[in-house]
Amino acid sequence: MTELVITKLGHLGDGLAEGIAVPGALPGETVAGEVEGGTMAAPKILVPSSDRVKPPCPHARSCGGCVIQHGSDALVAGWKRGIVADALRAQGIAAEVGLPLTSPAGSRRRAGFAGRRTKKGALVGFHGSRSHTLVEVPSCLVITPKLAALSPHLEAMAMAGGSRKGEISFQATETLNGPDVAAKGGKEMDLDLHQELVALGAAAGLARLSWNGEQVAQWAAPEIRLGPARVSLPPGAFLQATAHGQAALTAAVEEIAAGASRIADLFCGCGTFALPLSVRADVLAFESERPQVAALQAAWNRTEGLHQLKAEARDLFRRPLTADELKGVEAVVIDPPRAGAAAQMAELAKSEVPVIASVSCSPSSFARDAALLIAGGYEMGPVAVVDQFRWSPHVEIAAGFVRRD
Repeated sequence: MTELVITKLGHLGDGLAEGIAVPGALPGETVAGEVEGGTMAAPKILVPSSDRVKPPCPHARSCGGCVIQHGSDALVAGWKRGIVADALRAQGIAAEVGLPLTSPAGSRRRAGFAGRRTKKGALVGFHGSRSHTLVEVPSCLVITPKLAALSPHLEAMAMAGGSRKGEISFQATETLNGPDVAAKGGKEMDLDLHQELVALGAAAGLARLSWNGEQVAQWAAPEIRLGPARVSLPPGAFLQATAHGQAALTAAVEEIAAGASRIADLFCGCGTFALPLSVRADVLAFESERPQVAALQAAWNRTEGLHQLKAEARDLFRRPLTADELKGVEAVVIDPPRAGAAAQMAELAKSEVPVIASVSCSPSSFARDAALLIAGGYEMGPVAVVDQFRWSPHVEIAAGFVRRD
């Protein structure tokens, strides 16, 4: 039996002491247990932290979605700010990092469920921590009530089109006109299954149902609001996890780009930032996924009173906008995938763009890209942290970069 005092939280939410990970432990706690392979299994808390709280969800121990419901709000906020500060520090960057703006419970509007058939019916839920075990979470505190209400309907779909040998994944997004559900991993579609799924989707009040990449039916346009526009989402399109998080990131970007009359939005998706920014500025928007480009342009076409917006399909990893192409652009907004955008950042670092608003969901790639911009002559402002994935290790980041004279 090994006894340890936890010194910090790791980036995945485990307590750390002397290089040993202790799941469920908090800084300052004294724990005891057997250590194997650098991890303490089933630790016993001998001296609890004053920041330890009772997890609000009864599934906190079994479900793998939330890793730190047992920590106080203040502790979690400080931990998430620390994740960002540590990543920047690793790149030699000292920065003003704010406390997270945290989305409220019950506000996540998109979620991935897993389902499979069982001997007695079907099971739909989330995977347990560090396992492939499916856990039913009928009262999930993270997702919106409308997504939570889908559970029995997804179970019926798993019964109709699943098997006991494999899982079905259900990607569900709450839209203005009902949930949009895309299922993968189910049985091959035939006429009988199609008819059954149409009936099940209608009973669930879905806007759209897709099955293994094929649209089963659409009862209403799966729309979301971005700025003044309503955008009809293509299947699988990127969307910020919560409306609160979207609003917080949009506000940060608008503040950074304030005063710019010609803005380039890179990795624009369906227009999370491009459409709100087009209220007051001309926007050039770039995205590799053609369906998202088409959805953005169509939404702009339908919305009155906006400045000029041109959306273009372009792979910015293979063909980044060059410094010459960015001439005349007064501000750039860039929100790349988790891997970051080193090639595009290198071109931005060589450009004369006065202001860059950088948004990221990965502290490590954000810090790496920030170092490129700083080395190219930009000065970084305060870093905003947005916590859309409550009680998880994930964070979103937004910061402004201004070219030094």
